[in-house]
Formats: sequence, C-alpha cells, structure tokens
Amino acid sequence: IGPQAYFEPGVWLTSDTGRITIGGGALLNLDVMIAAVERVEIGEHCMLANGCLITDADHRFDDPVRPVPWQGFTSKGPTVLGDNVWLGANVVVTSGVSIGRRCVVGANSVVTTDLPDYTVAVGAPAKPISAIAH
Repeated sequence: IGPQAYFEPGVWLTSDTGRITIGGGALLNLDVMIAAVERVEIGEHCMLANGCLITDADHRFDDPVRPVPWQGFTSKGPTVLGDNVWLGANVVVTSGVSIGRRCVVGANSVVTTDLPDYTVAVGAPAKPISAIAH
C-alpha cells in the first residue's frame, strides 16, 4: 500500500496466496472490496467510489455434485487499474481486465474487457462512450 492511500470504513481486502498492490494517494471509499487469487493492482491516485468490487477471480461451478463454495476459483489473469482511474459507485471489474490510466467508469458498470488509456466507459458490460482529452 503506497503512501497517503486512504481507506474509508468497510474496505475489504482478501487474498490467500495472491498479491494486492495499491498505489500512493489512492482513495477506496465505503465498502470497496478487493479480492485477489493471483494479482490485483490499483495504480496511484485512483478513486474507487462506494461499493466497488475489483477481482482477478471467478467462483468455479462446473461440478454438479459439489457445492459451489467448495469448488475454488478460476482466473483469467491479473486485474490492473492504471494511475488516476476513477470508478463510480458499485463498479465491478472482473478477472483479467486492464483499465488504462486516466479512465473513468460510470456507476453500476461491469468491466469485462480492457479499456485503453483516457477512456470513459459505462454499462453492463461497460462500453467506451468517449475519450478524455489529454
């Protein structure tokens, strides 16, 4: 966790053998959840609004006999947020996704594919709607 990173109440970080990296100056607001099976990286000065979920994993459910909570996890790879990313309230970022620097993702969006630098995206699944001038 980098210098001057700030966590509001209810922030939840979980990992058994994975790694979570949070850059300096990042702000994780109320009830943000970060879950890593392998690796989740959050860049410097990122702002995650209330209720966001960032993960690099999915629950397995392929065994029809075994209860889902006992089946473990799968991963499509690391989940990475570049520097200065802003996620609106309740955004979900899924396994194996990279969000470029200075991106903005609108509230209640679900990011399932990579977003290039300076992109504004919204929806479930999130789709780019504009670019940020730089």
